[in-house]
Amino acid sequence: MSLPPLVALPPQLQSLADRARQAFTSDQEGLPESLRAAFDGWPDERKQAFLRVCAASDFVAEQTRRDPAMLMQLAESGELECTLKNGELCTDLDSIISTCASEDELAHHLRRFRNRQQLRIIWRDLTRQADLAETCRDLSDLADACIDGAYHWLYSRHCAQFGTPTGRRSGQPQHLVILGMGKLGAHELNLSSDIDLIFGYPEGGETEGAKRALDNQEFFIRLGQKLIKALDAITVDGFAFRVDMRLRPYGSSGALVLSFNALEQYYQDQGRDWERYAMIKARVVGGDQQAGAQLLKMLRPFVYRRYLDFSAIEALRSMKQLIQQEVRRKGMTENVKLGSGGIREVEFIAQAFQLIHGGRDLSLQQRPLLKVLATLEGQGYLPPAVVAELRDGYAFLRYTEHALQAIADRQTQMLPDNDLDRARVAFIMGFGDWSAFHERLMYWRGRIEWHFHQVIADPDQDEEAGPQDACVGGEWLPLWEDALDEESACRQLSEAGFLDPLAALKRLVDLRNGPQLRAMQRLGRERMDAFIPRLLNMASEHGKPDLVLERVLPLVEKVARRSAYLVLLSENPGALERLITLCAASPWIAEQIARYPLLLDELLNEGRLYHPPLAPELAAELRERLTRIPEDDLEQQMEALRHFKLAHSLRVAASEIAGTLPLMKVSDYLTWLAEAILDQVLALAWRHTVARHGAPRRADGSACDPDFIIVGYGKVGGLEFGHGSDLDLVFIHDGDPQAETDGAKPIDGAQFFTRLGQRIIHLLTTQTTSGSLYEVDMRLRPSGASGLLVSSLGAFQRYQENEAWTWEHQALVRARVLVGCKRVAAAFDSVRLAVLGRERELATLQQEVSEMRAKMRTTLGTRETAAGTAANAFESTVPFDLKQDAGGIVDIEFMVQYAALAWSRQHPELVRYTDNIRILDGLEQVGLLSGEAVSLLQEAYKAYRSAAHRQALQKQPGVVSGDQFHAERQGVMRIWRELGLS
Repeated sequence: MSLPPLVALPPQLQSLADRARQAFTSDQEGLPESLRAAFDGWPDERKQAFLRVCAASDFVAEQTRRDPAMLMQLAESGELECTLKNGELCTDLDSIISTCASEDELAHHLRRFRNRQQLRIIWRDLTRQADLAETCRDLSDLADACIDGAYHWLYSRHCAQFGTPTGRRSGQPQHLVILGMGKLGAHELNLSSDIDLIFGYPEGGETEGAKRALDNQEFFIRLGQKLIKALDAITVDGFAFRVDMRLRPYGSSGALVLSFNALEQYYQDQGRDWERYAMIKARVVGGDQQAGAQLLKMLRPFVYRRYLDFSAIEALRSMKQLIQQEVRRKGMTENVKLGSGGIREVEFIAQAFQLIHGGRDLSLQQRPLLKVLATLEGQGYLPPAVVAELRDGYAFLRYTEHALQAIADRQTQMLPDNDLDRARVAFIMGFGDWSAFHERLMYWRGRIEWHFHQVIADPDQDEEAGPQDACVGGEWLPLWEDALDEESACRQLSEAGFLDPLAALKRLVDLRNGPQLRAMQRLGRERMDAFIPRLLNMASEHGKPDLVLERVLPLVEKVARRSAYLVLLSENPGALERLITLCAASPWIAEQIARYPLLLDELLNEGRLYHPPLAPELAAELRERLTRIPEDDLEQQMEALRHFKLAHSLRVAASEIAGTLPLMKVSDYLTWLAEAILDQVLALAWRHTVARHGAPRRADGSACDPDFIIVGYGKVGGLEFGHGSDLDLVFIHDGDPQAETDGAKPIDGAQFFTRLGQRIIHLLTTQTTSGSLYEVDMRLRPSGASGLLVSSLGAFQRYQENEAWTWEHQALVRARVLVGCKRVAAAFDSVRLAVLGRERELATLQQEVSEMRAKMRTTLGTRETAAGTAANAFESTVPFDLKQDAGGIVDIEFMVQYAALAWSRQHPELVRYTDNIRILDGLEQVGLLSGEAVSLLQEAYKAYRSAAHRQALQKQPGVVSGDQFHAERQGVMRIWRELGLS
């Protein structure tokens, strides 16, 4: 957001402006003639800005009085009116301090440089020439320049005195790594901020090149002390930056500097929640940047957990309560940073999401708060309207913070209690008076407090309720803690709607006494004791509470040792409600979540859960996810692919249960998901194989890129993918099988593409902690299981034309290119159309299709009804196989395939599409089937598939009782006979 336009200087500030003008003018006599002339030549706009800035800021007025040349030089150089380039501050400071001969001289120049830049930054901030981002960036860059410049100046002299610190293991010279924390780390420094630092060095050892060797730690402790003094000590020139080292391990009582190993060990063994919070914004601000990057990588697992970490909210809530106690104790309710609705609450909101989700969503591993908020909006964690309010409210508070600090260069976030400074703040913020400004400030604080309460506040705590109301489901706690006898416990369960209270009680007792809970630590057990009453309370409100316990408790037992998941559900009643609803509706979903608890993350956002993205968004989301992972980290890439598949499969299933996705769309989404994954799997496999062997060659000698396609058959080819469907795939290339690749380990093209295919199958089928991606069936390739894993396009064409059986041509009806090279895909389509459009003798075709169908019925159909053809096939006591029995799914598919093979020579549009519904539409359009017959087949097909999907979600085979679908089955069998099939 931008502030309101500048207002006229109010009367109570006019005297300050007059005094500053008089002081500055009287001091002109000591200026060189050139500078005096320059001042006289200032444009009126700059002179007016001078009066406004001096009236608002005692710091600027004092600096211009003490050293008028500083302001004149800034004006003459144009720095007051222009934005600095990246690295400009470092370059300027380095040129100044390179000539320093002593530490006193270094301190003098650091302070002079800081005061000059502080004056420039305040001037640009108060005159609206710099926005919030530029002001914070310049202040952070100024701190970086002073820290790094002072460090390197001191380091060289320290080495001359004590020798060069050298790693015992590496034998390499060692440098200090200076981590900037908090606002400095995030490039968000304010106008008068402390800088929070942590010092580390890569490895132990001793100094070399001096008479007496120093331990590396002792060397860096002495160097760190000198650096702090150079920045922090108050001299006649003031200070450069106040340095706070209390965020280091063990705080003020800890060693000033630790090795990387000691830092890693500390955070691993003793790191506290608030230290995770602080480490989010850690950035290397000085010293060895390369080693610093390694240190941050080492510490990342401490900050960002691989699992969903809702315990972070508990920690942030506790921190907030401590801050509120301190605020009340010290009377700081008027503090725009720490008070209710203050800056810290916006930071807590953003960092709560970072700590919870950042281990898995790498886009949240950022430092600047505004970028994190943008990511929260972009990734769907927070609605755009909420992010907009948080962003604008935060900006208003930060501008206010700068206004408070610009007055006297004093670190304060307290609203002033005197009329003069109140007038200054209102004036700086663009308001005519204090009351108008304060009203707007309180509006933003109210909005931020409200949003903070939604994210961080205890879901059990009703502001109007007493402590006795704090625990949702508290009436269930005695039952869970075994404080009731069996009769009383069963009575309570029965009164709550449980149909078999004894079985429900047994499930709870088995969980309570089971090995998982006995092995839990105290914190985990406390979380379980808080969660189970909440679960029982919510289950009792469901229509089938027995089913809820039966399906949810296995998940609870599975996550007992990782109790952060229990916190997730406790902190998000909406997520728990959705878990109960979905598990009660589908044992398949219950089993998926129990096997892969990371799926609980998907329950947090109801809008996202029930509205999966379209194909382009799916592909883009997966692409973006993988680009955040280093190219050489195959393990994490495979995990990301599997989590993506699991998450979106759950979203599709949830949408199907909720009724927001009809059957045809469910299949579309599951097919699009498979295509998006295959696209990235092909890219990963190609990159790996090329890196190993080089690129294969085309017949003309040019490099393939990749001249390879993945063809989908069956359900994925026909856009009819279901939950748990296998991938029927065929791999085809158009490279030169004889030509060698151009890498360090060359192989011929045929070997290359075979290894590429093997790599693809490996990536798809390997079991990791998140399962496999898909089961892959390659038996539809030329010559089946005995054929080559990857065929050339020419070999595929020859096989289809000369050797393929009719059933293979039937399968080709549903074949389409899923991913790969567009040129080869177009060539494949041409081969497919030519093969399907061949002239065929109808009687022979009818016989071959009928014989193949008869074999399938015999081997796969229901035996007791002769695959649905016997007289008893329509009785309720016998099963009907939705897919294999007569009148079922495969009959419809075979009729569609027969028609495509029989008539596509005359009507090539029949094989334009690969899905049964659109091929049937085509048969009606060309007059080969009546509208009535097409409608019957389409509706029956959709009804069967819908029933099969429901069965899959219930973990049941695709079989229903024989008294169902009478009309559909009889109609399908009638049309089967009318087509001459037997």
